[in-house]
Amino acid sequence: MTLTQLRYLVAIADSGLNITLAAERVHATQPGLSKRLRQLEDELGFQLFARKGKSLDAVTHAGQHVLERARIILAEAANIRAIAANLRNETRGELRIATTHTQARFALPAAIGALNRRYPQVSVHLQPCRDGEVLAQLEAGHVDLAVISTAGAPPPAGIALPAYRWQRVIVAPQGHPLGEHGQPPTLAGLAALPLVSYDSSLKPDSSLRRAFEAAGLQPQIAMTAGDADLIKTYVRTGLGIGVLAEMAMLDSDTDLRTLPTGHLFPQCTTWIVLRRESVLREYVLEFIAQFAPQLDRRDVVRTLAGAAPGEWPAVPHWHDRLPAALPDAA
Repeated sequence: MTLTQLRYLVAIADSGLNITLAAERVHATQPGLSKRLRQLEDELGFQLFARKGKSLDAVTHAGQHVLERARIILAEAANIRAIAANLRNETRGELRIATTHTQARFALPAAIGALNRRYPQVSVHLQPCRDGEVLAQLEAGHVDLAVISTAGAPPPAGIALPAYRWQRVIVAPQGHPLGEHGQPPTLAGLAALPLVSYDSSLKPDSSLRRAFEAAGLQPQIAMTAGDADLIKTYVRTGLGIGVLAEMAMLDSDTDLRTLPTGHLFPQCTTWIVLRRESVLREYVLEFIAQFAPQLDRRDVVRTLAGAAPGEWPAVPHWHDRLPAALPDAA
């Protein structure tokens, strides 16, 4: 049994039992991957996957147990490589981040730019996903960390480090009657209008949807998208009123009017989520320091090592983060 065989096994499971896709993901040939799988099954003495003809049909009960252990072994092997690289003071490597479009487009560039200036030989790979897919990428071991937002409790997976707080804003074309005469928008007023918002607003547990339902109202979701730029584009076409993260509004959006919603919707928190008991490369800790400068890296390392997390520092608002995380930081 080899690490390569285990890596191929996990790749097959994470590719929906598609051998061709799995081979592409691990940069192997399809015949080579199939051969390694047969060798592993011969060594173990049982099938890891049920077959239907020449195709894989399902993971067997025994295969589920092996997969669970294979993921642990591969994660520990990655930890050993990270320890060795840190001891050698290596400054090259890869940082893989799963996140949403809003974070990738509006929140991460400053921290990634600062990381590049400190570690120019580290390549960063962003994997923008829909909200529901971000943590799955982390749990499968496809990325080193996840950046995701919630309006309530921390994300349920891994170790969540609070980065910053933010509010939604309402976005309308200039001249739209909403908010005229200095009157703040109301839930009843918004419920009477078509809304354009994120895909997550369609979920039953969406905090936006819950806010309307608590007031006995039903929002009219005219369109959803995972891309904040698309939301703004369709607001400009007159499709509806936008509800999106305040970070997504730029100084150049002068044709749009922004209205606050702090009195309508709960505040959101953006989290950095790490796999439990993972060993981070020094450049990953540097990225965390740039993105959430209020966090002490020693506390992060101790928490990953299994120490009970204490009280994290007060979580700053998006506009109040320390200079180290801003675009002009050194």
